[in-house]
Amino acid sequence: MKNTLAIFLTLTFFAIQLNIQAQEFPNIDASPMDLAIARANKNSPPIARVIYSRPQKKGRDIFGELVPYNEVWRTGANEATELTIYTPLLLGKTVLKPGTYTLFTIPNKDKWTIIINSATDIWGAFNYKKEMDVARIKVSCMQAVAPIETLSMIFRPENDGTTLLIGWDDHYVEIPFKTLP
Repeated sequence: MKNTLAIFLTLTFFAIQLNIQAQEFPNIDASPMDLAIARANKNSPPIARVIYSRPQKKGRDIFGELVPYNEVWRTGANEATELTIYTPLLLGKTVLKPGTYTLFTIPNKDKWTIIINSATDIWGAFNYKKEMDVARIKVSCMQAVAPIETLSMIFRPENDGTTLLIGWDDHYVEIPFKTLP
């Protein structure tokens, strides 16, 4: 009886070890997904959220090369960047209703065109359709104080809304979203 129990426990141990060792997880994505959330303060409900993938510079020339000028860009890597609005916000002269949108950009040396599009759940900018644009504005492209290795986005709270900052390489843009009175 003792031998049978010892054999059973030994086989169970090896089966568990094989099962544990058989679990394989993929390597980390080269452009991992991240998010930024806009809030008036730490305890208030969200105003907006952006979900995007973060490509790295890795010594490459970014704007005008990897990300061509004058072409629609998904504003990140992998899936198109998603922007969720939780409360009505004004972008330029357009009121954005609560919902989820995609955020595309058209980078240029001095100005970027910011595009809010109603299509969702799309990969890259390959399926971008201009007729689904909800809003477009132009913002100035500014020189960053220091190089930004990984594409980064953050919301900066404002008295009248929030500003989305997008930075990569040696450039950044500021996208103002205003709350409605």
